Formats: sequence, C-alpha cells, structure tokens
Amino acid sequence: MIVGRAYEMPTVALRFFNVYGTRQALSNPYTGVLAIFATRLLNNNPPLIYEDGYQKRDFVNVQDVARACRLAMETPAAAGQVFNVGSGQAYTVCEIAERMATTLNRSHLKPQITGKYRVGDIRHCFADITQARQVLGYEPSVSLEEGLAEYAAWLRHQIAVDHVASANRELTVRGLTV
Repeated sequence: MIVGRAYEMPTVALRFFNVYGTRQALSNPYTGVLAIFATRLLNNNPPLIYEDGYQKRDFVNVQDVARACRLAMETPAAAGQVFNVGSGQAYTVCEIAERMATTLNRSHLKPQITGKYRVGDIRHCFADITQARQVLGYEPSVSLEEGLAEYAAWLRHQIAVDHVASANRELTVRGLTV
C-alpha cells in the first residue's frame, strides 16, 4: 500500500482467510487446516487439533477468493483500500474436523485434541467482510456444505501423503509448541 501511494499506482490489498478448495496441495503440512485434516482422514488417521478445538476460524472457498480478486481489479473505488476476503462465518476447528470427516465418510475417526498451543497462533480469526461487500459488491456464494462436498469429490481421486507427524516433530524441536 505504501508503494502504491508513493508512486501513485492504484493498489489494493486483500487479506485471505482460510482458503480451501480443489487443486489445493495436500501433502504440504503448511497448506491449511482443511487440507491437513483431509490428508489425515484419507490416510485413516484422526485429525489432530491444537488447543481445545474451540478456537474459531473463517473458511472461504477458492471460487469466492477468485471472485474477490476479480472484483478488486475491476472496481475503481477499491484503489488504496484493504479488504478481508472470507466467508464472514466463524466455525470452531473441532466443528470443521467433524464436518470434513463426515463429508469423507470417515466420521468414525474422531478428532484428537492435543491440548498443545502453537507459538504465535491467535485464539479466534474470522473475517469482517463488511467493507468488501460495500465497496466491491463481494458476497461469498459457496456455502461451507457445498464447498466441502465439491472438495471431497475431488479428494477421492487424489493421493495425499500424511506429513503431520514430521511437521509436529519440527515444531517441537524448534520450541514452537507448548
């Protein structure tokens, strides 16, 4: 935003919340919690959840993110502004793990609550999309249920390697979990 102002270039910043959807990298343990849960479930492992599972997050489908990007480029009034791009809905991480398990027909794999905290994580993180609605005309159109169903259909044809154990070891070695 500073460079845009300094050089008088129309600049827009978009803050993406937890983006999920088809073609998402599944074997990268840093790609996002839905992909991590899906990878665990597809390998018949329970989702691992930090803290108590009641932390809240906003999950937005990649199709809505793409639409928000297009609107930001095409809306002259967007210049110089920062917009949150999310669904505007808050879900607990436990709820998301259970929904993903149900969608993948793995509801027998109950989430495992670790009780550990990752250094730097915040308790709740969900989007206020009021400004994106008002200025861009952005409105999320893919519900969580629809998005998870489409995601699950795509996941059934994917190979997902579960690297969560090694990622957890790395976090522990670096002192990033307490």
